[in-house]
Amino acid sequence: MLSRQSTFFAGALSALALTSAAHAADPELLVFDWAGWEIPGVLTEYVAKHGQHPTYSFFGDDDEAFQKVSSGFRADVGHPCVASLPRYRAADLIEPWDVSKIPEFANIAPHMLDSKYVKDDQGVWFLPTDYAYTATAYNTTEVPAEDVATLNVFTNPKYAGRIALPDSADDVWSLALLATGVSNWNDVTDEQFAAAAAWLREAHKNVRAYWSDPAEMSQLMATGEVLVAWSWNDGVALLQAEGFPIGFERSPAEGSATWYCGLVNFKNGPGSEDKAYDFANSLLAHGSAKALLDELGYAHSNNAAMATVSTEELKAAFVDPVTTTLLAQTPVSPEFREKMINEFELIKSGF
Repeated sequence: MLSRQSTFFAGALSALALTSAAHAADPELLVFDWAGWEIPGVLTEYVAKHGQHPTYSFFGDDDEAFQKVSSGFRADVGHPCVASLPRYRAADLIEPWDVSKIPEFANIAPHMLDSKYVKDDQGVWFLPTDYAYTATAYNTTEVPAEDVATLNVFTNPKYAGRIALPDSADDVWSLALLATGVSNWNDVTDEQFAAAAAWLREAHKNVRAYWSDPAEMSQLMATGEVLVAWSWNDGVALLQAEGFPIGFERSPAEGSATWYCGLVNFKNGPGSEDKAYDFANSLLAHGSAKALLDELGYAHSNNAAMATVSTEELKAAFVDPVTTTLLAQTPVSPEFREKMINEFELIKSGF
């Protein structure tokens, strides 16, 4: 199993490398993006207009991305998740988008714009582009469904050393808060935070690994080394497509999490502002929804574009609507985010 899964991911990475090598990079647009996001299908309109892909620089997680740009790295467009957005604004790194230049803005899901950090009287600071879910992945041959009917499966001593959690403050705190009865993290009290931290310390005792990307999580589960993981939907869909016995419980008693990411417009970017808008319009185009789902397993923020994707395809990727309690990983204050990050680092270190 290890060989099969390793070969699969090696092939995927090779294909990505070949795709990147096959297109000259546009020196007038630098996109700072998640690793793996140089997807031809979401660049169709950009390439048709400019004859080449933008230049990309990649990051592995939101904290790495923010640290890099706040330390002086210059790009034209960035792609953080919305929970990290307030830090960019507080650091004065970004400027509002002119949505009159973005025809599909009107079709973006309204709830993704419903935040003072995303949209205020100064303008629109964030263009939502993609979303998905975080829930419980489990080995269906070794973990009974009743065990994953509650998030307390992660603290169950039965699975000591067989648990994987994301190496992400956003994702682990969404889990810990849900498990302790909090489904909205916008006004978490000190007592609620302490209860979630205590629960997370118990879960930490069972953790075999903190995964940093879906490929790592998928490999851990494919080998049987890990039986239960707090996972994004894309890794589970990938495992199922490869024939592994992995389920995805999105409706436990306490609920699951959802997140969304999007584009920010960096101040004083080194490249072309017009091309930044061309890139945004290409990513928000209707044809990008299917490409985004097929290549990465994520749903598109553009409701009109999502209407072109079948219900069956959404279900196969686990991005069809969830009818359960959902903790939305909405923007949090920079102070609360630092609190989450610092406490998580202590917990991982055994304190």
